[in-house]
Amino acid sequence: MIKLEHIFKWYNVGGVKSFLLKDINLTIDEGDFISIMGPSGSGKSTLLNVIGMLDDPNEGTYYFMGEDVLRMKQKKRTQLFQSHIGYVFQAYHLIDELTVYENIETPLIYKNISSSERKSIVSDLLDRFQIVGKKDLFPAQLSGGQQQVVGIARALAGSPQLLLADEPTGNLNSKQGEEIMQLFKQLNEEGVTIIQVTHSEKNAAYGKRILNLLDGQIK
Repeated sequence: MIKLEHIFKWYNVGGVKSFLLKDINLTIDEGDFISIMGPSGSGKSTLLNVIGMLDDPNEGTYYFMGEDVLRMKQKKRTQLFQSHIGYVFQAYHLIDELTVYENIETPLIYKNISSSERKSIVSDLLDRFQIVGKKDLFPAQLSGGQQQVVGIARALAGSPQLLLADEPTGNLNSKQGEEIMQLFKQLNEEGVTIIQVTHSEKNAAYGKRILNLLDGQIK
């Protein structure tokens, strides 16, 4: 499903390259569940953003479902992302001007799904995450944990084949965190490919593989 070859990412500081990712080679099969671990600043989120097509590497090749992502026009890349990928951001990235309901519905609008079907999908997710009573609230009216739950519901709305999650349980209490990891496990068993960045050994153990990053390299 995913193939990264010799991926480098750096920024220049006074003419000197400071590496965020260094010679990453990685193959991820459909149905895989990968946990990426490593200290802060090791390149975990950068790697996830490259896989999620939100950030380009300076060097290397990236194939997604057999297509060369880095040679694609932006429009095609956006379509690919919207069709196949759900992303749970560490900082939520909810749209402030939209209600909980509208935030969850957003990915479905891009997919040209009928209004009645959208309603049914969003209602199911509100129910599943026990946030029906919050549907008309705006992100600013929610706690951090509630925003995280809405972010996860939004990522799942479009039934993605690939779910990317950056510290998905970082703002949740232990019970909520456990429920989310169980949900991820269930989704993975149903065929969804999952890549999560986590600091938690317990959460990482849900993965089929653990990748350890250090100084931008896979150890």
